[in-house]
Amino acid sequence: MTHRSLIIGASGGIGSAITAKLKDNGSEVTTLSRSADRLDVTDEASVAEVLGRITGEYHLIFVATGALVVGGAEPEKALKEVTAQSMSDQFAVNCIGPSLVMKHALPLLPRKGPSCFAALSARVGSIGDNKIGGWYSYRTAKAALNQMIHSAAIELKRTHREAVCVALHPGTVATDFTAKYAGRHKTVKPDEAAHNLLSVLEGLGPDDSGKLYDWQGEQVPW
Repeated sequence: MTHRSLIIGASGGIGSAITAKLKDNGSEVTTLSRSADRLDVTDEASVAEVLGRITGEYHLIFVATGALVVGGAEPEKALKEVTAQSMSDQFAVNCIGPSLVMKHALPLLPRKGPSCFAALSARVGSIGDNKIGGWYSYRTAKAALNQMIHSAAIELKRTHREAVCVALHPGTVATDFTAKYAGRHKTVKPDEAAHNLLSVLEGLGPDDSGKLYDWQGEQVPW
């Protein structure tokens, strides 16, 4: 049986690299993006309409959407910079979007046999790992996404016993997304990040579902 994968956000740096790597590995890949398919993950009508056209079962559903800067609002360095609009925009892109995809895409996973739903999150969304503060809206939106992943994994296990539902921290990937903020952090190219993330997923089983993992396969605290 051919391994089938569905990539949401396939036009981005990580999404396109994941797509290429899966195709190289012989997977049958379906890609969706805003640019090619007019998929707006923040609009449920759009998510329902685009995903409603997808048929069959997928062994991997990978959500590679997300944004650090939304509407021109830079990550906040201090609490006084937080605005209702910046927080709302971050939640729309980084939590609500992937959550709506989960709602409409999880039924595409096979009920029997191994399968995986994965979404890009970020280490900065970890409350336990937060040592320096700042980046309030982005951190909080990613923390909310982590909670959604954790809760969805609990529900999914009731009907898909072999499924894995996880959040992934890809590290600092050299894309337009991170160019301005990489600083002293070591960056990796998108194709290397894709290799790392897919290797992590290959090593996970049902007992690992509902957690956040970094690109090395280490579990990140909530």
